[in-house]
Amino acid sequence: MPDKETASLVRHGAAQLTAVTVDAYNAELRSAEGFVGDRASKRAFQAILDEWRERLRKVGEDPLGELPTEEIGKKRLDRLLAEGDPEAAGLVHGAIEEFAQELATVTRRLLKLKGWRGTERIAVGGGVRASRIGELAIGRASVLLKGDGQEVELRPIRHHPDEGGLIGAAHLAPSWIFAGHDAILAVDIGGTNIRAGVVELNVKKARDLSQAHVASFELWRHGDEEPTREEAVRQLVGMLDEMIRRSEKGKLRLAPFIGVGCPGLIRADGRIERGGQNLPGNWEHRDFNLPEKLGAAIPRIGDHETLIVLHNDAVVQGLSEVPCMQDVAHWGVLTIGTGLGNARFSNRGNDRVEEEQEART
Repeated sequence: MPDKETASLVRHGAAQLTAVTVDAYNAELRSAEGFVGDRASKRAFQAILDEWRERLRKVGEDPLGELPTEEIGKKRLDRLLAEGDPEAAGLVHGAIEEFAQELATVTRRLLKLKGWRGTERIAVGGGVRASRIGELAIGRASVLLKGDGQEVELRPIRHHPDEGGLIGAAHLAPSWIFAGHDAILAVDIGGTNIRAGVVELNVKKARDLSQAHVASFELWRHGDEEPTREEAVRQLVGMLDEMIRRSEKGKLRLAPFIGVGCPGLIRADGRIERGGQNLPGNWEHRDFNLPEKLGAAIPRIGDHETLIVLHNDAVVQGLSEVPCMQDVAHWGVLTIGTGLGNARFSNRGNDRVEEEQEART
């Protein structure tokens, strides 16, 4: 098992990971109206749908009734598309089309950035993806981009949003951490929810982690409670303690590792430089270091010192796609949630990537 000196070689927010190079992440696209990414967030879709409903009320009845837009769940909208009143379904289709246009616009802006040029495929995750309306918006945006001559494919991320950000944490760990262990602890921190779970690695079945899956997890909607930063950290520690207890009861051999995805630009020392504005309290304060807080609360897992690695949440969710992105050289991820997360990757060991790197040098 690694000692402190070896463990220190693992950096928070690292660009070089075992399977990929993180070319760019947390791009903050701006326009005169503010952040461009806000045009393709969960709140943006709700605003589009709400605007369409308001237009219809001016000339007649709202086919979605009296319920406020923010209280209409994705499952109900999916049912309306499949079997609802034609006008209600048409209303939802109209909102999907407008949202897809915005998603395509944001993607075009990203593809113009130096770190995103040559991107061949983009996986789209986050809460919006977990619905038929989200899948249709992603598919329509992909068609719009290809219609413009953009050689890029948008497709839904393959894992459920509750699981992708946890499974991706396995790709933050150095391979030696897996020796003699079955699973790791993972954390996915978002602007509304915090998830903590146990990810079974199944390395014997697939060394590329393509068979990794979430064995158990807990979700806490901190957005409903508005806790302080300290309360949020205590709650997270309690969730991790519960995951450790469950693993011990199930005789699952946990590696002494916790992979954490969190919004923002992550410094090598584990602090958040910027981008954590949607989290409870000030997570960007120079005296706040989440890995240190977790390490102090959970210093050991089993017989070994705990190694904690923090990276951007979009990066971590994107890493869950590594096994199914081996047929392309450069790819990215967009996560549609409270905001729009983004990250771009190049596969390490890919002949095309190595040739391009040699040409640049």
